[in-house]
Amino acid sequence: MKKSLKALLVMLLVVTGVLTGCGSDESADGKTEIKFMHSSIEPDRQKVINELVAEFEKENPDITVKQVPVSEDNYNTKIVTLANSGELPAVIEIGQDYAKVMDKDQLIDRDAVTEIVKEIGEDTYYSGAIKLFKTEDGKQYTGAPITGWVQGIWYNEEMLASKGFSEPQTWEEIMAIAEAFNDPANKKYGIAMPTAESGFSEQAFSQFALSNGANVFKEDGSVDVDSPKMKEALEYYTGLAKYTMPGSNDTTEVNDAFKAGQVPMAIYSTYILPGLFEAGHADNVGFTVPNKESKAAFGNVTGLTITAGLSDEELEASKKFVKFMSEPENMTKWVLMSPGGAQPVSDAVTTSEAYQSNEVVKAFGDLSTEIANSFNDIQVFGLVGDKNFSEMGAVTASAAIPKMINAVTVGGEDLEEQLKLADEAVKEALKE
Repeated sequence: MKKSLKALLVMLLVVTGVLTGCGSDESADGKTEIKFMHSSIEPDRQKVINELVAEFEKENPDITVKQVPVSEDNYNTKIVTLANSGELPAVIEIGQDYAKVMDKDQLIDRDAVTEIVKEIGEDTYYSGAIKLFKTEDGKQYTGAPITGWVQGIWYNEEMLASKGFSEPQTWEEIMAIAEAFNDPANKKYGIAMPTAESGFSEQAFSQFALSNGANVFKEDGSVDVDSPKMKEALEYYTGLAKYTMPGSNDTTEVNDAFKAGQVPMAIYSTYILPGLFEAGHADNVGFTVPNKESKAAFGNVTGLTITAGLSDEELEASKKFVKFMSEPENMTKWVLMSPGGAQPVSDAVTTSEAYQSNEVVKAFGDLSTEIANSFNDIQVFGLVGDKNFSEMGAVTASAAIPKMINAVTVGGEDLEEQLKLADEAVKEALKE
């Protein structure tokens, strides 16, 4: 949202008083009713959520949870609509990025969420996962993590072994494998990676940049796109892209190329795993992340947040519900609604019998635990130390970085010029 829209939203909320008691209230039977908004609209996922809610209500007979399922395509827009109409649910499933927007618009009860996270124990979450929900000052939290996914480099073990390679550990080893396998005349390539003007390209490039110590912001919040380390990462990414499929590649092209055996490596999220499982490739896949100065896995985490302005009864009911959903057994049920794609954000889930015995998880063996543990290596643009800059949302919305990536990898544009243009575009986006 533009700043003017955000200011209008906050003004509307304050003027109309919708921040008070907006998450439901006491029902006719004397129970405290809270609304719970989530994106699990599929019947099989609805069944799991229904069972969790029923169990919570059984343990808390004085509380009723009314669900508000909303499709992912309309999710963020729905939050704005509900806030404007005074119907914002008390508990909301939210991704790390939109949590920043809600927090900036003063829609989140930071104190309540932080209290829950600290009571559960910050150390019970993977360090990278919990950092993504830190407030900009690094002192509080905007959500309690419940599930997530990670992105890195998947590789075909048999293909690598056929040319004497094992798991790539460094930039140089990734490049060497890509070069060795590249055979465009026979539609075989060294790696499947995104080059389209899309968020996927920004995510993939960010892993190499961050592993090299480059970030969009400096610790003081100033823009740092046109830096020597960012240039070095872009030069590497552009060189690696010479060994991928021609044209502007996005999720479909990357996914299809890896599953078809056209490439020995692919940059993708854990949502590639269900397809590999169905195709019978679970025992022939490995996972690694870019590693130069440090390891850098990209990750997206979903958590539960509590909205601001609730009555005392609603607030206490909401905290009880979020704590209940954050219990390892219940987090495990949530993660297993999409086994393989969705990943645990807590070691208590990863090591649980229910998780380890799942058919999909078990098929990938030790790799499942390795993938989950990579949450400890998560780095994202805009997260600098303990500071989680909310302005990163405006940077991503500007598409400055994917435009730069597409221009140099597909368009053949001058790299230094595109870095400068991206730096200027980011600064301009932050003025709006």
